[in-house]
Amino acid sequence: MGHKTKRPSGMFGFSLVWLGQIVSVLATSMSTFALTIWVFEKTGSATALALVQVFFITPFLIITPFAGVMVDRHNRKLMMMVSDLAAGLATISILILQAFGLLEVWHLYAAAIFQGLGNAFQWPAFSATISTMLPKEQYGRANGMMSLVQTGPGIIAPMMAGALLPLIGLTGILSLDVVTFLLAILVLLFVHIPQPPRSEEGAQSQGHILQEAVFGFRYIFARPSLLGLQLVFFFGNLCMGIAFTAISPMVLLRTGNDSVSLGAVLSAGAAGGVAGGVIMSLWGGFKRRVHGVLAGWIISSLFFSLAGVGARLPLWVVAMALTSFFGPLIDGSNQAIWQSKVPPDLQGRVFSARLLIAWITNPISPLIAGLLGDYVLEPAMRVSSGVLPSIFGWLTPPGPGAGMGLLVFLSCFGGVVAGVAGYLNPYTRNAESILPDHDMLPQAETV
Repeated sequence: MGHKTKRPSGMFGFSLVWLGQIVSVLATSMSTFALTIWVFEKTGSATALALVQVFFITPFLIITPFAGVMVDRHNRKLMMMVSDLAAGLATISILILQAFGLLEVWHLYAAAIFQGLGNAFQWPAFSATISTMLPKEQYGRANGMMSLVQTGPGIIAPMMAGALLPLIGLTGILSLDVVTFLLAILVLLFVHIPQPPRSEEGAQSQGHILQEAVFGFRYIFARPSLLGLQLVFFFGNLCMGIAFTAISPMVLLRTGNDSVSLGAVLSAGAAGGVAGGVIMSLWGGFKRRVHGVLAGWIISSLFFSLAGVGARLPLWVVAMALTSFFGPLIDGSNQAIWQSKVPPDLQGRVFSARLLIAWITNPISPLIAGLLGDYVLEPAMRVSSGVLPSIFGWLTPPGPGAGMGLLVFLSCFGGVVAGVAGYLNPYTRNAESILPDHDMLPQAETV
């Protein structure tokens, strides 16, 4: 059954896949930064920026439970390749429209839908491959590396995009993005990614696609510890999503659309994330990983609230760096708990259900941020008179961007509340001792 292969596997194989993904995400981050500037210059609207996120995340969340079933049923390498191909085709479409001078904002909404559908396969497949390629002692290290895929490219992508835009334009940056998608697919073709053994629960859970999609939710809801962890992310992501949406327009409004300042803020956040990811890769996190999740949420949220205060670039830079530093600890610790507790052949469905619970608020928080910022807080905080400036004027000096800054400050306390609530819930606080590791569970008999 398990024939040997000369293709790279284990930590070396995982590292090659990781390298292909990090190069691809670097180019995608450059495209995203360039397109953010393009949209804001064209519309001047935070709501327009928020809608790009909404059109990406909504189809992503709708298809996620079914994508998880496909990840468990089929070859996980193939599922990652499908994701890369879908994202590449969407970028090619934007590139062609831009090259012919036909690109409009609504085209980005259409491309975001397509990218969202493709990316629904990427995260559960990539997360689940860790359990089949590596021993559990290396989960913390691998998840630290995965966090670098999310944060690492951001440390140089805004600066690189800012420097390259005058030289090669948006068309050139999008072309680089397409080339790196092809590179990521070639690396996946080269590496060996083993399929997971069938667990007893996995064998019993087989059925039609809707049944298997629902199974992921039933699995989580039957385990209060796992449900408690996901509710922390549900409430934390709702509030922090508002803050993350508001930070870019806040900086642009405060600095007169200065893309260099925005690049510095985003790069500082990425630098903090990279530093945290490197430490997580070497350290692996707390022995009790739940502390990394809950304490991480509390501390990161407190630092992020400072980014909304004042109107000076140095404060934004420091606050964003410290906020992002704890991100790899939060995500890596949470990932390691789930990868240790959930049987690998169930992880596609369970991780997809888990993602939907944590991210279901993502289409809502950008809209809340855009509408509250554009139509309520921003107009109210532009002048020094009025109820809000009299209460918060000492915290966020009135003027352009003050309303967005106030929104960042207030919304971050949701992350603090989520972390504290997790500690108060004994099922969440003691998740690791309540749930057995998956390698202690029985496997299905093979024929």
